[in-house]
Amino acid sequence: MARKKQEDIPKGSPAWMNTFSDLMNLLLCFFVLLFSMSTVDAEKFEQIIASFQNTFSILQNGGASIGEGELVSSGVSQLEMLDSYYKDKANSKTEEEEGEENSVVEQYKEQALEESEEMAQAIEDAVARYGIQDQVEVDFNAQYVLLNMNGALLFDSGKSEIKQEAYPLIDKIGKMLEAYQENIIEVEGHTDNVPIHSSIYEDNNVLSFYRARSVSDYLREITTIEPSHIKSAGRGEYVPIADNSTPEGRARNRRVVIKIYNSYSSELK
Repeated sequence: MARKKQEDIPKGSPAWMNTFSDLMNLLLCFFVLLFSMSTVDAEKFEQIIASFQNTFSILQNGGASIGEGELVSSGVSQLEMLDSYYKDKANSKTEEEEGEENSVVEQYKEQALEESEEMAQAIEDAVARYGIQDQVEVDFNAQYVLLNMNGALLFDSGKSEIKQEAYPLIDKIGKMLEAYQENIIEVEGHTDNVPIHSSIYEDNNVLSFYRARSVSDYLREITTIEPSHIKSAGRGEYVPIADNSTPEGRARNRRVVIKIYNSYSSELK
């Protein structure tokens, strides 16, 4: 049987070597290009750094160390702090600005306190004129004038309906409040810490709210004050003014408070 003739083997280098040679040439060109870009004029480069140094104060001594192993001395190391630097600049205030701001705040507080004091004096005069100074305590601070009334004068124990004999007292208070039509008036109910046992009110906090609402609703009926200016809140047992461990202290804590906010604080309400 005759032997098959072997196919002719192509002469020359394999085809893959052409591709490999092209790749090597491209790499050589790439590194030559990088090398050429890395060769800079040191004098011109120093001038560029110096111009940045003169323009941006954050680059302290920025170009002083060129040629000594550091690119721009401490300048480059400080660039990473650039973000925090500008944030500090934006948020910082000079001592003069802080002093002016504190002065404005103090002046604001003084004026608010002065207005509250004048309101308190006028209300004390009205309380004395109506003859209810034994039933109403008057106090004030930089936000409001406070009228404090014993809860026993207004409500029976465990109830939120105003007692009939208490209406004349609230009528007189309503007449006083009409002098402050533009001010916010807040009625707060307070109790002692003795747990309540009632099928109507879940706890003291609920009872105190309903008492405050009863007084505020009645004030809306008998005065010409804008209804939205009268607010109510139940504070329960959480803001005592006396010791709840004594009967006298608990009696003082069961109270209704009316706050008349001055014009400075009424704007914030």
